[in-house]
Amino acid sequence: MRITRLQAAALVLGALTYAPTAAAQLSDPTQDIGVRPELLKDVGIDQKLNDSIPLGLAFRDETGKTVELDQYFGRGPVILTLVYYNCPMLCTQVLNGLNRSLKEIPMDIGKQFSVVTVSIDPTERPVLAAAKHELYTGIYGRPGAARGWHFLTGDEANIKQLARALGFRYAYDPDSKQFAHASAIFVLTPEGKLSRYFYGIQYPPRDLRLGLVEASEGKIGSAVDQLLLFCYHYDPQTGKYGLLISRIVRAAGALTVLVIGILVVLLYRSEHYELPGRRA
Repeated sequence: MRITRLQAAALVLGALTYAPTAAAQLSDPTQDIGVRPELLKDVGIDQKLNDSIPLGLAFRDETGKTVELDQYFGRGPVILTLVYYNCPMLCTQVLNGLNRSLKEIPMDIGKQFSVVTVSIDPTERPVLAAAKHELYTGIYGRPGAARGWHFLTGDEANIKQLARALGFRYAYDPDSKQFAHASAIFVLTPEGKLSRYFYGIQYPPRDLRLGLVEASEGKIGSAVDQLLLFCYHYDPQTGKYGLLISRIVRAAGALTVLVIGILVVLLYRSEHYELPGRRA
């Protein structure tokens, strides 16, 4: 699925609604979008569900060490975010929204899944990544987060190759020295295949939880999660999970048949077992 220029602009403007302080840092973001339509023509998200990302790409982690993406895959699902660390508004809202949702789900970063955040700005250095790493793992506050949430920087060629694989289209504005981009997070399987896209800056904990369970092919999560997955269906158009009425009706029908069957058995047994004193 492709997010159009208009939809990308709506995502940016929607983020401003939730970030008045950040919005104040720009003179008139609404006018900027109207004045520079050419900036947004290459901005958006093209869904590439089930495609694999290039795990051999090299980046630098928050310590400055050279790493490849495949180091973070293979053990469990991965949430991947593309931001830039000096972003004055939208990227902060994406990371804040993700952190809030992660704190509300029972799975732990570094245990059942990992998070990888990559800067799209090739001029940013590991010192910025280290500051973000300390900030967000500290806010998350659970043991193991520092080993499970990684903040990366890299060169332009590798950043663009990763962005293309994700379907994440962005553009640099030399006038404001900022990047124009839509807001989304990506859930990938342990093998590096794109499993789910979640848009915006707020990610319902239920949706994120179910996305991780599906990406793991049921290897994480509880019996309740499996039941929820039966009742809810991911809609690629909206990037959300919705109640699947047909399955609810089917489950209710099966339950009704089961209850009727039990009643028939009980009635049958009661007719064949006479109470004492009833024989002539």
